[in-house]
Order: sequence, then C-alpha cells, then structure tokens
Amino acid sequence: MARSRLRRVSGARKALLRSLVTALFQHGQIKTTESKAKELRHVADKMISLAKRGDLHARRQAEGFIMDKAVTKKLFDEIAKKYTDRNGGYTRIVKLDGRLGDNAPEVIIALVD
Repeated sequence: MARSRLRRVSGARKALLRSLVTALFQHGQIKTTESKAKELRHVADKMISLAKRGDLHARRQAEGFIMDKAVTKKLFDEIAKKYTDRNGGYTRIVKLDGRLGDNAPEVIIALVD
C-alpha cells in the first residue's frame, strides 16, 4: 500500500514522522494537519505494537526511531500496558476547522483511552 510522501524528500519525511510520533507519545495528543496525522497513525500503531511485544529487539528498534529515551521508556512501561487487550486502532483523529492563513484541514490526533 502506497503512503503519502507529504511533499518531502525521504530524509525530511522520516525526520518529520519521528518528531511527530515522539510528541504524540510524550503529550498524549497533538494538533497537526490531516495528511500528517493519517501518516502518523501508521507509525504510532507500529511503535505501540513493538512496545506490546516488549522484548529487547523491539525496544532497540523503538529507540532507533523515537527521538527521546524517556519517551521510549514511557511507551514500553505505561502506554503498552494500556493496550494489551487491543489489536490495533490505538489512535483517534478528530477534525477541526481550517488553519488560519492557508485553510489547511487541521486535526487532533490522540491516543485512545
């Protein structure tokens, strides 16, 4: 399945998704554009699935992607435990009005409780 390139080269796209997923796990919810949130959803689900696995290899893979070790610890110790009985669908996207200036569709992406 093809993913959106978000009008960025691959390095900039990966850096953007890394920072977005780090902020999402750090704060629990973030406000961003709709297209970025739709791409972020796939990455966040993958990171939570790694955390649910919980072995050393999964932790090292997550630490290689998430930009803050404290956030990785929070992901494995707190967030993964909330979703042990859930198979996917860890995030929720709520649509907001258009952004001031360019009217880009904005959303809030949050972790499901």
